[in-house]
Amino acid sequence: MAFPSDLEIARAAGLKPIEDIAGEMGVGAHLLEHYGRDVAKIRLDAIDELADRPPAKYVVVSAITPTPLGEGKTTTTVGLGQAMRHIGKKATVAIRQPSMGPTFGIKGGAAGGGYSQVVPMETLNLHLTGDFHAVTEAHNMLSAVLDNHLYQGNASGLDQHRITWRRVLDVNDRALRNVIVGLGNRLDGIPRQTGFDITAASEVMAIFALARSLPEMRARLGRIVVGYTRRGEPVTAEDLGGAGAMAVIMRDALKPNLMQTLENTPVLVHAGPFGNIAHGNSSVVADLIGIRGGDFLITEAGFGADMGAERFFNIKCRASGLRPDAAVVVATVRALKAHSGAHRVVAGKPLPPAMLVENPDDVHAGGANLRKQIENIRLHGVSPVVAINAFPGDHPSEHAAIAEIAAEMGARSAVCQHFSEGGAGATDLARAVAEAAEEPTDFRFLYPDEASLREKIETIAREVYGADGVDYAPTAARELDSYERNGFGSLPVCIAKTHLSISSDPALKGAPTGWRLPVREVRASVGAGFIYPICGDMRTMPGLGTDPAAHHIDLDANGEIVGLS
Repeated sequence: MAFPSDLEIARAAGLKPIEDIAGEMGVGAHLLEHYGRDVAKIRLDAIDELADRPPAKYVVVSAITPTPLGEGKTTTTVGLGQAMRHIGKKATVAIRQPSMGPTFGIKGGAAGGGYSQVVPMETLNLHLTGDFHAVTEAHNMLSAVLDNHLYQGNASGLDQHRITWRRVLDVNDRALRNVIVGLGNRLDGIPRQTGFDITAASEVMAIFALARSLPEMRARLGRIVVGYTRRGEPVTAEDLGGAGAMAVIMRDALKPNLMQTLENTPVLVHAGPFGNIAHGNSSVVADLIGIRGGDFLITEAGFGADMGAERFFNIKCRASGLRPDAAVVVATVRALKAHSGAHRVVAGKPLPPAMLVENPDDVHAGGANLRKQIENIRLHGVSPVVAINAFPGDHPSEHAAIAEIAAEMGARSAVCQHFSEGGAGATDLARAVAEAAEEPTDFRFLYPDEASLREKIETIAREVYGADGVDYAPTAARELDSYERNGFGSLPVCIAKTHLSISSDPALKGAPTGWRLPVREVRASVGAGFIYPICGDMRTMPGLGTDPAAHHIDLDANGEIVGLS
């Protein structure tokens, strides 16, 4: 019998009333705002109402450097949350909301998979409570205010050639990367070149993921820098008079969304900042509520430990004040074989046949990546646990090879079958995580606030990526100097690079050495509270592939969604 599809499994789920799910977290019905039967927003008053409850153990789920197909990090996060109940613990899961661009592109949805999913699957992947649309509207409101400011005389002296604020849309549409606005007659605005990014890449998304309260979000929105004058002085959303309207649009979006897993574990789904150029983590307010909701709060950080986890530690934890107790590093046989350099994995295509042949030597050959990612967790004083995410076609000897690598690094490990077995398939992982979370932690940031921006970049490049040094393009050097002069030097850095390698070159697998990090330009997300150096060619507006998921998603004769994965 064929294994059922994710959508078939999700539709067979036995969902509990959302009030019961909230009750498991200690969240009263008076704090809920319902969106249909199976989703509710939680009022921000819950942060104060739950403050006297004991804090949960805080666990972040990260991974080795993934293949283009992903390694099941969300599935592992959900499976681990479900598994905690099997060992007598109460857990809450916190994940990002998926962007509809990738959902209709190659990646598909982000609700987990198999028997470790967040449900209803269709609701999660398509609109949810409209938070992404609120981000889109708030961002584009500021764009409209900006262009109107230029049209009405440009009182701020904004240099049209130094405008950094673009527009956003939650689709994959390469044709919008570069556009000209203001064409037509004199009444149609000031012509200038600009473009669109995907909504997940908006600074508004990063702000709403990092803000701890409505007043803080309002203040952060006001600090957004939209561009600079000819003298190099920043012009902000507050200067243009646009921040208040943005905050009004975002008011309800700041309340986190409550859903549940297939096994009725509470899940907070909130925010979805881009994992390449932003910090790639779910919201701080969700964690401030979830941390008082049981024995464990399990959250997920985007991509590998060199990216999402590093930003979780150095950006999100700075903003939230929360400190992690343990970290999971998801590893798969196929990814470690890819890091051996002997195989090439292409998104949208089947795995190379040679990758499916039993070969623990290939796993060991790619083990340098796992070793470095374990080291990256330990750099921050946190205990790592390796989750060996089992896929059909793996061999026991290959799982054993991963366990050997973890043991060599002094890390716990466990083979997980949560995709096919749900929480019962991840109980060994749950026990290992519970043990690790009981160990004393010495959590620390990688760099102090007072370090210069160059020192921060070079620390991450050297300690986390294994680079020999950093090379700054002349433009990047000038931008760093300008940000320091404008008082942005105390902000953390969020290095934008490929997620397919620890290095800045996606072709370099394993744990590359003998290379230098090239910084070609540097941008400031002052409202979000970080500076992001750009290393390589980063696309902030993806394009659709030759056979995107949009070709296959449809409604059947009964009005049910088909083709969603």
